[in-house]
Amino acid sequence: MPDSSHVIFVVDDEPVISQTLAAILNRAGFEAHAFDHPEKALAARAHMAPDLRISDVMMPEMTGVELAILFRKAQPDCKILLFSGQAATADLLQKAREQGYDFDLLAKPVHPADLLAKLRK
Repeated sequence: MPDSSHVIFVVDDEPVISQTLAAILNRAGFEAHAFDHPEKALAARAHMAPDLRISDVMMPEMTGVELAILFRKAQPDCKILLFSGQAATADLLQKAREQGYDFDLLAKPVHPADLLAKLRK
């Protein structure tokens, strides 16, 4: 069951996506925060440590995989969930696995029911 004490960061360079996902999660009982730039999420982490970070893989400033690795290094117990609609994602995830990082991936577009089911696991 969702718990508002669980903080979730949603990162996507398309504000409508990050804001919509955060709104869905907030309505489901989580404390979710939307970010449209990876750097903003990194800066916010200094003030509030998320329990889960959800992000798009393909973003212009840095990939979601690069961001996930930075989060994992700074906060090893932060759960990571990535989503993408692009085929290049597989290569990025494989490179991360070769470095010892393994992240869950959902296909874009993410249906709210699928996202909530994944979070409840």
